[in-house]
Amino acid sequence: MKLYKRNRNRRFKGRRIHKGLRLVNRLVVPSSSQPLVSIIIPVYNKWSFTYKCLMSIVQHTHGIPYEIIVMDDRSNDLTARIGHFVKRVTVIRNKVKRGFLHNCNHGAAISKGKYVLFLNNDTIVTPGWLAHLLSLPEKDPTIGIIGSKLIYPDGRLQEAGGIVFNNGYARNYGRLDSPDKHEYNYVKEVDYISGASIMIRKEVWNRIGGFDQHFAPAYSEDVDIAFKARQHGYKVIYQPKSVVVHYEGVSHGTDLNTGIKKYQVINQQKFREKWAGVLQRDQLADGEHLFWARERSRNKKTILVIDYGVPSFDKDAGSRTTFMYLKLFVDMGFNVKFLPDNFIKPEPYGTELEQLGIEILYGPQDRGYYEHWIVRHKEYIDYVLLNRPNISHHYMDLIKAFTRAKILYYGHDMHYVRELRRFGLENNRELLQASEFIKKLEFDMFSKADTVLTCSDSEKRIIEGNFPNKQTVLLPAYYFDHTIPTSKQWHERNGLLFVGGFNHSPNTDGILWFCRDILPIVQQAIPHIHLFIAGSNPPPALIGLQSDRITVTGFIPDDVLRQLYGNTKIAIIPLRYGAGVKGKTVEAMRHHMPLVTTNTGIEGLQNIRQIIEPVNAPHAFAEQIIQLYNNDSLLAHKAEQSRMYVETYFSRAKALESMRSAL
Repeated sequence: MKLYKRNRNRRFKGRRIHKGLRLVNRLVVPSSSQPLVSIIIPVYNKWSFTYKCLMSIVQHTHGIPYEIIVMDDRSNDLTARIGHFVKRVTVIRNKVKRGFLHNCNHGAAISKGKYVLFLNNDTIVTPGWLAHLLSLPEKDPTIGIIGSKLIYPDGRLQEAGGIVFNNGYARNYGRLDSPDKHEYNYVKEVDYISGASIMIRKEVWNRIGGFDQHFAPAYSEDVDIAFKARQHGYKVIYQPKSVVVHYEGVSHGTDLNTGIKKYQVINQQKFREKWAGVLQRDQLADGEHLFWARERSRNKKTILVIDYGVPSFDKDAGSRTTFMYLKLFVDMGFNVKFLPDNFIKPEPYGTELEQLGIEILYGPQDRGYYEHWIVRHKEYIDYVLLNRPNISHHYMDLIKAFTRAKILYYGHDMHYVRELRRFGLENNRELLQASEFIKKLEFDMFSKADTVLTCSDSEKRIIEGNFPNKQTVLLPAYYFDHTIPTSKQWHERNGLLFVGGFNHSPNTDGILWFCRDILPIVQQAIPHIHLFIAGSNPPPALIGLQSDRITVTGFIPDDVLRQLYGNTKIAIIPLRYGAGVKGKTVEAMRHHMPLVTTNTGIEGLQNIRQIIEPVNAPHAFAEQIIQLYNNDSLLAHKAEQSRMYVETYFSRAKALESMRSAL
């Protein structure tokens, strides 16, 4: 009778399994003999979760060679028949139960990837999850461990990196909050990454000996390995673009008094004892200074940068300047916060900053509470960089009243000078009134700032003349690691090039003046000459000039603009008014371009008249183009002068020197 029941149960169990096989699609994991990433998934039962996890990996991981290693700790559900469901996955089935930690170590030992990635089976990965994890350590060899943003199935945040306090208590930062808030969406260094989705360089893993068996069977091993990685000189980084849904508690439950879960309390004590010295030296008190604790920034200076919006660095010169100096602050080791006055995070520009490690204060919650944010974090803000007078005056008094920050003011150019010059052309009394109003605003900013930054040599003299006791620093409007040559010979190139964003009125005025008063003269001497006009938001009057000899491109990305520089012969800067250093002038010289320009086009550039003689009258402007256009040796000479000028005055070293003197 007992034998009959045993055989009946075996047949019944077999039927259940085969029925289960028909309920799901078979998965085929992309095979790779040389995986970049080894995804290690320790499992014990919970087959439905494991299958959904594997399915999400296959669906959402593309273009990256990877392998999946499933460490089965003697499951007795359908997990035991995983080969029927999933092809090209390595399955290691234990003969005896080994526990989470030992399974991870065993899986890593047989892995072939440059990185080992430990992933809980109660997770669902989302599109791009692995590419985003890889994007940072592939560029930065000092990153040893990197992990994902974890969210609950209901959409709430589970963790945006982990915090460890000096009593050894660990906290999942942001738990149960909205994952869309700005404080959870920038790359940052953290105390640890939860083991639900954690990627480690294989060489780092081997060097530090994997998970410490002292913490077997599970819990605290992820915190411990982060501390060990830091001890060996590696950073632990949180990557918010890698989003993983984690069910949490599926494997071991939530009762701290029974089963594997009881080791959470036991191993916390082991961790505290092991790292007692480091905890007291490096970690903050429980619940205090979360501003620093959430991003390990206690030993960094914090700088708050305020501008009109997130810099669209490929659309206008002012944005490019702001973006470059934001990057420089990161490289200098600052903890950088950015406040856009419009509180909008446009893409892809916002993500570009966040991936650099810059927190952006955006969204309706900050539009109404930015004053509260500044006051609340007043003790953490060491420097504030304000941009543009019409923006800065909203913040200057608040910052001076409530913080001890050193205030740097950068106007980009002197707006009142620009409007005054425009009045000289148009004789519009409203422009004169606008100039007088802006001058009061700008001078108020100069007087209240601790340091005034300017990119213009001539404007530096104006500021120093009016504020002789104020520290004024000449700052390169841009800095470059290198210039950009072209392989094309001069006789292979054709045309003139103007570059400028047309929301900026001097650009529209200048190119319309050129097309009306100068280009016809040039075309009489060089009939085949072509004019390319590149830049965002061209007005109807400019679009109407489009013809077989004039191309109005509108906005173009940097790679296309680079081709235009390499295919044309001369960059023209026909500006009749403006102020400050012109980005288009510096950018053209960076591309080794000969220039024909007015006084306004080279204004504020140090010693520029040693290599460029400006022309302001239409006939003189046209004549310089005609003389230069077909003279290859002269074109080459002018191009070489442009290169040397940029390397002298717009290098990264020059920008660093200027900014350090300002700070």
